[in-house]
Amino acid sequence: MKLIELQDINKTYHLGEIEVPVLEGVSFTVSRGEFVALMGTSGSGKTTLMNILGCLDRPTSGRYWLEGQDVTEFSSDERAKLRNQKLGFVFQTFNLLARTSALENVIMPLSYNGINLSDQEARHQGEELLARVGLSQRLDHEPSQLSGGQQQRVAIARALVNHPSVLFADEPTGNLDSKTSKEMLDLFKKLNEEGVTIILVTHDEQVARAAKRIVRIHDGMVTGDETPQAVSPPATSSAGEEVKPVRRPFWGLPRMRWMLRTSLQGLRRNIMRAALTTLGIIIGVAAVIAMMEIGRGSSSAIQKTIASMGANVLMIRAGTASSGGVSFGAGSAKTLTPQDGEAILKEITAVRAMAPLVRARTQIIYGNRNWVPVFLYGSTPAYLDVREWPLAEGEMFTAQDVRNASKVCVLGKTLVKELFQGESPLGKEVRVNNVAFKVIGILSSKGANMVGMDQDDILLAPWTTIKYRVTGSSLTDANQSERTTSSSDTSQKVNTLSDIYPSTKVNLYPEQSASQLANTPQPIRFTNVDSIFTAARSTREIPAAVSQITQLLRERHRIKPGEPEDFHIRDMTEMTKVMSSTATMMTKLLLVVALISLVVGGVGIMNIMLVSVTERTREIGLRMAVGAWSRDILQQFLTESVLLCFCGGIVGILVGRGISLLISALLRWPTEMSLDAILAAFAVSVTVGVIFGYYPAWKASRLDPINALRYE
Repeated sequence: MKLIELQDINKTYHLGEIEVPVLEGVSFTVSRGEFVALMGTSGSGKTTLMNILGCLDRPTSGRYWLEGQDVTEFSSDERAKLRNQKLGFVFQTFNLLARTSALENVIMPLSYNGINLSDQEARHQGEELLARVGLSQRLDHEPSQLSGGQQQRVAIARALVNHPSVLFADEPTGNLDSKTSKEMLDLFKKLNEEGVTIILVTHDEQVARAAKRIVRIHDGMVTGDETPQAVSPPATSSAGEEVKPVRRPFWGLPRMRWMLRTSLQGLRRNIMRAALTTLGIIIGVAAVIAMMEIGRGSSSAIQKTIASMGANVLMIRAGTASSGGVSFGAGSAKTLTPQDGEAILKEITAVRAMAPLVRARTQIIYGNRNWVPVFLYGSTPAYLDVREWPLAEGEMFTAQDVRNASKVCVLGKTLVKELFQGESPLGKEVRVNNVAFKVIGILSSKGANMVGMDQDDILLAPWTTIKYRVTGSSLTDANQSERTTSSSDTSQKVNTLSDIYPSTKVNLYPEQSASQLANTPQPIRFTNVDSIFTAARSTREIPAAVSQITQLLRERHRIKPGEPEDFHIRDMTEMTKVMSSTATMMTKLLLVVALISLVVGGVGIMNIMLVSVTERTREIGLRMAVGAWSRDILQQFLTESVLLCFCGGIVGILVGRGISLLISALLRWPTEMSLDAILAAFAVSVTVGVIFGYYPAWKASRLDPINALRYE
């Protein structure tokens, strides 16, 4: 039965404008079970003919049937499938993968047959073939550890691993001594007796005589066809099946395992170069993570600073007073009252807490030490809730203390340090404008605010005490924010009869009748505060709170439509946005700088992968010769690139975290672990591997197998 049939095969190479004919009208047939020697001198075209028979090359014209199929019209994938399942190659130079064991070399073609054998099954099949060629004791030896004859035996075992119909041997004894050559020929004879069709290419007459048939080639033409011995057909033969390319699964556990194993083998051949290649990715990923964690730590520090000032705090200040065309600044008008604050807390649903505030500026004395605090506030116990400011020691004054204008206070850490210098201030008295205050609590530390002012330099007391006992006790020397420009303004004079929070009920005069009150009205003191602090329930509700407070105060202050408000509402939203946007911008800037490192690392990977493709051109040709599709080569080199970036990403994450912790420990910069940054950096590094590794992988997959095998 005809296994191979050639009809008028011609092959011409084009070297620029010059045509070089190599084969001219070659026609012959090969039956199943034959042992044929293609013999000719160097340059006669015998190797080109074998490449066409082995589907490594295409004829310029003519027809070629293998097992009844015209393979001249097969696509590259169909030809690769044919080489993998029907054809086996034994090359003159062995073409074994360096730094790869004999067993791994033998089972390599199994990776491309689409059967997806398990590792155990593949190894068992390879071990059987190596034992068959007498290398059962050399399974784990690399090519450099084997003799020429042993390497050729490994190549023969590799050619037989997929049970081919035809075995091609190109000058199999050309690099062997006479004794080893005889062993190889005896092995070929034995394989032929077992039913393997062998086509052997040689220029040696003695080697050709070992075959059962000699086809002589001279100047690209068949000049002789001899049959020194009668051909003994094999005991069994089977009709050839039509070869159709079977789509191997692109993904799947066996496929992924094969890709990882093959890629690791490729990278292992030059570990130092692979390590240096990943250095760019390591630096890039480490820079991304370190920069992001530093930026995130800075952002968190800013957020904490804003929160310490009261992120959801709304400060309502009185409007501007003016006299004679001179404006005295915000807060100088007397428009806000404690009742305004109570109405806000009661009627505004977006507000969770409220505290009126009275400011003063005077000296604090304890013993022979004195200090002028940055903040001297009078308020209510709710002030600590509004500012989210816990006590470190002692207790806060109560609402009863506010009603009674009790002389008690709580101090900030800075004031405690300056006045008491290590002593506990609890229970001791300090003098504020000649008024003795008992210290009942110490505030926890808050640090500096956004403008650098020390928030811990504060004295906090009931607002009634500050207003009526401190700032109201002497209008001539009280340095207070609500001080008016007119000395005749009776709203600043202390009038105990109109005190809205009297500690005791003292009837100094007989009760007046209704007619007496109507005829002789007494001036009622207007009780004002400098500002009102409110806390919104959440940051999202701040706009609603501002709108509702504005509407309520306009109604209470009887402000007509179109008239300007006599108050101002300030919040931390704008400052928060500005600081957050600044921190975000700086973080993004750092991220861009770090990503540039990743891109540089990606360029390095592309460069090294291109070098690797050039260096491994013969390996690529070998893999294609044993049945690898273009897609298989693409996947292999792309996996190598991604694997490099994967390893670089893992190391980069560890290095980046280490840098972040080191900076935090040595420089005391705020850093914060960012899982998002770690995942993003890792994903970007793998993406860089795909993007920058695709072109070298694509270039490798486009190589022609015969040209790749000839590459020097």
